[in-house]
Amino acid sequence: MTDSTAGLARYQDPLTIQRVLHATRSIAIVGLSGNELRASNFVGYYLKRHGYQVVPVNPREQKILGETSYPSLSDVPVPIDLVNVFRAPDALPGIAREAVQIGAGALWCQFGVINEEGARIAEDAGLPVIMDRCLKVEHARYVGRMHWLGFNTQRITSVRSGLQ
Repeated sequence: MTDSTAGLARYQDPLTIQRVLHATRSIAIVGLSGNELRASNFVGYYLKRHGYQVVPVNPREQKILGETSYPSLSDVPVPIDLVNVFRAPDALPGIAREAVQIGAGALWCQFGVINEEGARIAEDAGLPVIMDRCLKVEHARYVGRMHWLGFNTQRITSVRSGLQ
């Protein structure tokens, strides 16, 4: 059962988002695609470039972004700090149960992945839950990598050269 977006504010708390980002080193991305044109691939690539250990979870792929892909969270052989979900909302309760089972530190649900039952499963086990937010966007916002055009220019100035 997918809930409407009403009541999502509790899953989008900026302080919770910042705590999760700063406590995370390893990220299992459930639904990570090997297709470079998919949002999940772009997010995984971005996270790897920013020093996170990215663990693909996709039963249809052998390797993604140069990393071994696992069929399920239960098959991942390393500790996971954060489970990032790129799947349909109705898959979230099962993914949340697996995240709890493997001892993940938090559950992050990308844009449109909204399921109150899945969130409740994770919360009842003590996992922070972020829902309907993009991990890449929030990382860029809170770690200071966001520029007014949406990318990091490596310049520290308020003057926009070349713009008249």
